Amino acid sequence: MSNNVTYNYQDGVATISMDDGKANALSHDMWDQLGIAFDKAEEAKAIVVLKGRDGLFSGGFDLKELAKGPEQAVFLTSRGSKMARRIMSFPTPVIGVSTGHCIAMGAFLMLACDYRIGAAGGFKTGLNETMIGMTMHHFGIELARYRIPLNYFHRCVINAEIWSPTDAVKAGFYDQAVPIEQLEEATSMVVKGFGQLNMTAFNGTKNKSRAALLQLLDECIESDMIMPDGM
Repeated sequence: MSNNVTYNYQDGVATISMDDGKANALSHDMWDQLGIAFDKAEEAKAIVVLKGRDGLFSGGFDLKELAKGPEQAVFLTSRGSKMARRIMSFPTPVIGVSTGHCIAMGAFLMLACDYRIGAAGGFKTGLNETMIGMTMHHFGIELARYRIPLNYFHRCVINAEIWSPTDAVKAGFYDQAVPIEQLEEATSMVVKGFGQLNMTAFNGTKNKSRAALLQLLDECIESDMIMPDGM
């Protein structure tokens, strides 16, 4: 296993950073490492900050692994769905910090977070699946439907429009976009705000309010695992 994910814990905050030196491709190796990092954060009952490297959060799934065949592609996609679903029900707050480009499965991870901050500038954010010849999976459609405003939903999911960080706030991918030099300060402010909450009440309210959605997402994960006839 390569070391593409780092975990740092300090004062009740777990910072989980992805950096493979390239596109932060979401491969099986990356999912393994993210899973271990989130296990540590959950055990520590920490507020989580999930981020990428300078200029890039994630470019999405590892296309080389997707190209290995339909079964391999379905399995890799399901791992992404399960991680996003885990974030949606994680017992403590998960703050997504997009340090740059945030595309495809990277954008779905951002949609799953409890609060999302994007670095303003010449970065791209969006769901490009139909642009690159992929039919959106059920999980992705329903997660997007939950987080993206209705007047942007078709533009994001079906039309594959790509957004600047500022426009991505309007489209529902981020809660705020700030200059990259202010990213750390903005993150600290959000962490401080979440730190004032009672975590038992946060967890209970988060999962109670999302109970129907989480059930739907579980059904989507199962449905997406069914291989079409002839594949």
